[in-house]
Amino acid sequence: MSPTHDPEAGCLVPEPGNWPVPPQDDQEILEDRLWIDGCFDFFHHGHAGVMLQSRRLGNQLVVGLHNDEDIAANKGPTVMSLAERVAAVEACRFSTKCVPHAPYVTSQPWISHYGCQYVTHGDDITSDADGNDCYRFVKKAGRMKIVPRTPGISTTDLVGRMLLCTKDHFIHSLTDSIAGAEGNGSEEERRSRGAEMEKRFREYAAAPNGKDPYVSVYSFQPQYPEQTASTSTDGDNQLQDLGQGTFKSLVPGHGPRPGQRIVYVDGGFDLFSSGHIAFLRTVTEMEDDIAERRGWYAEAEAKQRLNAHGEDYPSAYVIAGIHSDHVVNYHKGINYPIMNIFERGLCVIQCRYIHAVAFGAPYVPTKAYLHSLPGLSEAGKQLPDAVYHGQTSFMPPINPAEPDPYKDAKDLGIFVEAPEHEFQGVNAAQIVKRILDRRAEYEERQKRKGMKGVGEGALRREEMEKEAEAERERRAKNVESQ
Repeated sequence: MSPTHDPEAGCLVPEPGNWPVPPQDDQEILEDRLWIDGCFDFFHHGHAGVMLQSRRLGNQLVVGLHNDEDIAANKGPTVMSLAERVAAVEACRFSTKCVPHAPYVTSQPWISHYGCQYVTHGDDITSDADGNDCYRFVKKAGRMKIVPRTPGISTTDLVGRMLLCTKDHFIHSLTDSIAGAEGNGSEEERRSRGAEMEKRFREYAAAPNGKDPYVSVYSFQPQYPEQTASTSTDGDNQLQDLGQGTFKSLVPGHGPRPGQRIVYVDGGFDLFSSGHIAFLRTVTEMEDDIAERRGWYAEAEAKQRLNAHGEDYPSAYVIAGIHSDHVVNYHKGINYPIMNIFERGLCVIQCRYIHAVAFGAPYVPTKAYLHSLPGLSEAGKQLPDAVYHGQTSFMPPINPAEPDPYKDAKDLGIFVEAPEHEFQGVNAAQIVKRILDRRAEYEERQKRKGMKGVGEGALRREEMEKEAEAERERRAKNVESQ
């Protein structure tokens, strides 16, 4: 059968069998099943924030995702492909279903088909190519709910950082920022920002319902500073024992549960790209295979967990270590990371594949550090069961002239190399290259948003990319000569 037409939104309404994702038959419309739609281009914590606020209004959140062609026609070029944006939406713990190819102007037949009574959106306005409100029809029908927009982050901001090569978004000490001891403004303003950061961590660490505690969040306080551009010298670096330090709890959540394997991953996670997400999903799938072999999914085992804990839970407890801004910048150069540690952390915390986060994780996970990971003692373990790493890491591939950061994990027999996946090689540097390759389009877009100097900044970035590569080669030669 041929599709019908929505006379309001001007889009096609598929017939059963032709909807982008199941169900193919119209669903019962429920007030606690909500719809949200958007572009959700390279995923940041603002996107997760609006999904979090929306999920708190109901039990299910269906996320409509516009395709690349409709976004280009109404807004401008996307940075990430539709497949990459689908991966990001599906990885958000607060979403329950992703519907790609959703109309740019929100269509009542579409939201009704998926059984959603209401549409949610931030308190900003989204317009189509003609300047009309994309939500005008659902608003008129009384099917709209507005949630607060997450301040301080947007796709435009991030593209601006790339083109202008700014570093003023860096955070030197996350704990100092939370305590109000770092940043611009008066003491009162700094404390207010710090309280807001702490609040945001608690909110994003919530369970899928957006309310209950779930992810445990820690900050690693090293006994000695990690070697970076600001701390390294040509002298004795024997104090650089990255494994000695303590973990400070920032947000209490669920610890490891009986029978769970404890898994550790780490990285910069800058721009939290589809590469990072696919890596984390791959880790989860590999752990699921192990669980299957050890009988985790047997009916009797699942029933026992349900009776003992009131709910079932994953077979693996995944701890993500996040490197600080100065560590990422030391290894990558220029103005990386594009997102600071607070912004990157929120992206990781909201991910459905993560159960604990450790801020300030060292670049080299030494034996001492791995022995001290939070959750080990309560699980009755001395070490994590596995340390995963893959080529999706933000950091460059390991240089043969440099020490292998995962040597200790390999010596302990717990290192696992994740296989390649569909978004292999997609990281912050590759995303920046996409922007630079289409620089004229993005410069025009930024100018329309009121951002100045982007042309000169983009040219300077190309020069800085070459300088950073030369610096990495120089450091590698120095290590090799020693």
